[in-house]
Amino acid sequence: MAPNHLDLAIPFYAALYLGITIAPIDTLLRVNELGDTFRIDVPKVIFCQNEKLSDVLAASEVLEEKPKVITFDKSDRVLSFADFLKNNGNDVSVEDFRASDFSPRSTLAILVTTSGTTGKPKSAAVTHKSFVMSMMYLWQISSTFPTPTRLPLIISPIQWLSAIVHFLGSPVFKYTRLQSTKTVTQEHAYFLINKYRPSYIISSPTMLTTLIKPGDREKCDFSCFETIFIGGGAVPNKLMEDVKILIPNVKVTNGYGMSEAVGMVLQAIGSVPGSCGKPYGPFQYKLVDPITGEDIYEPNKPGELRLQSEVLFAGYYNDPEATAAIFEDGWLKTGDIFYRDENWNFFFVDRLKLLLKYRNHQISPVEVEGVIRQHPSVLDVAVVGIPDPECGDLPVACVVPKPGHTIVPQQIKDLTR
Repeated sequence: MAPNHLDLAIPFYAALYLGITIAPIDTLLRVNELGDTFRIDVPKVIFCQNEKLSDVLAASEVLEEKPKVITFDKSDRVLSFADFLKNNGNDVSVEDFRASDFSPRSTLAILVTTSGTTGKPKSAAVTHKSFVMSMMYLWQISSTFPTPTRLPLIISPIQWLSAIVHFLGSPVFKYTRLQSTKTVTQEHAYFLINKYRPSYIISSPTMLTTLIKPGDREKCDFSCFETIFIGGGAVPNKLMEDVKILIPNVKVTNGYGMSEAVGMVLQAIGSVPGSCGKPYGPFQYKLVDPITGEDIYEPNKPGELRLQSEVLFAGYYNDPEATAAIFEDGWLKTGDIFYRDENWNFFFVDRLKLLLKYRNHQISPVEVEGVIRQHPSVLDVAVVGIPDPECGDLPVACVVPKPGHTIVPQQIKDLTR
C-alpha cells in the first residue's frame, strides 16, 4: 500500500518467491473502505507509508487477529522497513537463496482488487500458474520479444493489473520501467515524458484524452512514443484518430481484458479499426443473448461475452457466492456486450449493467457517446440514464466542451436523432 517507489518492489518480489499472497491496496482508500478490504483479504502483514499508518491501524480493528504493520518510511509507532531489512535476511546469502517449494497450480500469487460485474468490492484470486500462462501468451503476440521494449512509462498504481503485469513482466522481458512516486497528473506526465523520453505507455481513454487536450499538448513532445496502448474502458475511434494525427509514427492499439481473466482477452493486432481485437492465446469464446440466454452463432449480433480458459482466476477470495454467480456451466460471464464480424473481430458495445432501457429498447451509452464525440467542439462526454416511470431510462448527456468552444444543446440533440 504505497506509491510506486523502489522499496515497494522488495516485498512484492520476495512474497512471490516465498509463495506468500500479495494484495496491493489503493492508497486513496479511507478507513471504512480499508476496513471492508481487510475483511475480505484478512492481511497478516501490511506495508504502508507512515502518513497512512493511523488509517491502517484504525481499519485493522475489524480483524480478530491484528496484522503486523511496517512503514516504508520512518515511524515512531511501528517497525520501519529499513529496520525490518536490517533485522532479517542476513542469515542467507544471495547466492544460497532458494525460492520456496510450492504448487503453482494451487498457490495464490496476487489478490487483484476489482468490482467484477457488480459494484461490490471484491478480490480476484490469481494463482502463480495463471500468471505464468498469461505471460507466456504475451510473449506469443510480442513482435519485439526477446528484444526488450525501451522504457515503458508506468502511470498505473500498484493495485491495477496494468501495473502488476509490468512488475512481473520487466524481469522476464528484461526492460526498465519508468515510474514515479507522485500521482501522475497531466503536468507530471508531461515532465516524465519530456525528460525521460519513454517509448511505450498503457493509458486509460480518459487519461489519454487529458494528455492530448488541445491547448495543453503543445507543452509536451510525444514523438518519443513508439507504441501507445489504450485500455481500461471503451476506446472512442476519434481518440485513436487524434493520437495518430498528433504522433504520426506511433502504433496506437487497444484491446480488452479483465482482472478475472488475468490480463488481456482480445488484442487489436491485425484487426480492423474500431475492434478490440481477435481471439488469441488460451481462451475459448462465445456470445450469449442477455435476454434469452441462448448462444449466438451468427456475426453482427450483440451478446454477452463469455470465456473458458486455464488462465482464468481461481475465484473471488473469501466470497464463494460472488464466485458462483460469475460462472455458468464453466463459462466466465464477463458482463460486457460485444458483437463480432465474419472474421472474428470483436467490437465492444457496452457494459451489460450500463445498458439503458428506453421503452423496451436497449440503448448503449457508449454508442451515443461515440456519436456526440463527432461534434468538433466536444472534448469528452458521458451518457447516463435518469429513471422515468413511463420511459424506463431517459438518456442524458454530460458534455465537456473543448477550451474556448461553446456548444448549443440543440446541436447535440440533432446529432443523436
